[in-house]
Amino acid sequence: MTQAPYPALRLRRTRATAWSRAMHAENRLSPADFIWPLFVTEGEGVEEPIVALPGVSRWSVDRIVDRAREARDAGIPCLALFPNTQANRRSDDGAEALNPDNLMCRAIRAIKDAVPDIGVLTDVALDPYTAHGQDGLLDPNGYVVNDATVDVLIGQSLNQAAAGADIIAPSDMMDGRVGAIREALEEEGHANVQIMAYAAKYASAFYGPFRDAVGSRGLLKGDKKNYQMDPANGEEALREVALDLAEGADSVMVKPGLPYLDIVARVRDRFAVPVFAYQVSGEYAMIEHAAAAGAGDRDALILETLMAFKRAGCSGVLTYHALHAARLLNG
Repeated sequence: MTQAPYPALRLRRTRATAWSRAMHAENRLSPADFIWPLFVTEGEGVEEPIVALPGVSRWSVDRIVDRAREARDAGIPCLALFPNTQANRRSDDGAEALNPDNLMCRAIRAIKDAVPDIGVLTDVALDPYTAHGQDGLLDPNGYVVNDATVDVLIGQSLNQAAAGADIIAPSDMMDGRVGAIREALEEEGHANVQIMAYAAKYASAFYGPFRDAVGSRGLLKGDKKNYQMDPANGEEALREVALDLAEGADSVMVKPGLPYLDIVARVRDRFAVPVFAYQVSGEYAMIEHAAAAGAGDRDALILETLMAFKRAGCSGVLTYHALHAARLLNG
């Protein structure tokens, strides 16, 4: 790269005024960059604040519809739904995931009936439905078995697609599940239902508040290291992404977000496909607690971290700050 020497070249020139900084910005944030994760619970007229996630609540189906309207009005294109399944509906085989009238399916239908012009992304994994808190079925030794789990995930995906889900997002990290789900969706006439694969999902310490939100923390037996990725590995993430794309994923996700921006950038550079990141519950909580402690301006922290995702190559971000960030950007 050829550049003039100083003082002919002064890089501060283009930073000197607000209009110039705006004109030279390499990346821009918009509400259209956000997917808003929401937690659904039973009941009517219910809002349950989640202690581990300040400012985030579980909502009953009727009030989730109100959140969908808020998202649409703010320019957020898509919601991601996660159910807080009642304990008496959880089982070792996660059978509630296949119930066409389960909490997730009722929420999907309610949103699509009331706000048909907003997208609905649904989580595909068994941890919200299992009594043991794992993402799949267990063998007698407590190991999550792959192929039998995939069979259930296919049924779960078809159940959600039939309810009106626009994007199926397998977060389970079973081998081969993307191809199996894609084939089943095609066979059942859901050709336009997208798959956003949790392609590089790490066995992270940042998920704790989420497990509180969906009621699985106290149930989880052991850990998820035999199917979620080792935080030490980067090349393996590229192999996972390549496999999911080859099996028919329309987009891929890296999870968690900020601690794995290097993975986001490598995936975008290698594959040139839509890459999303999940700014997970632990990341959200750290910003909220830091701001509450006076360690930084909350709004500035939110927007700066979201811009970091864009700069790394994200097409979009799943973030609990979505509505607040959209309103900030809308002025």
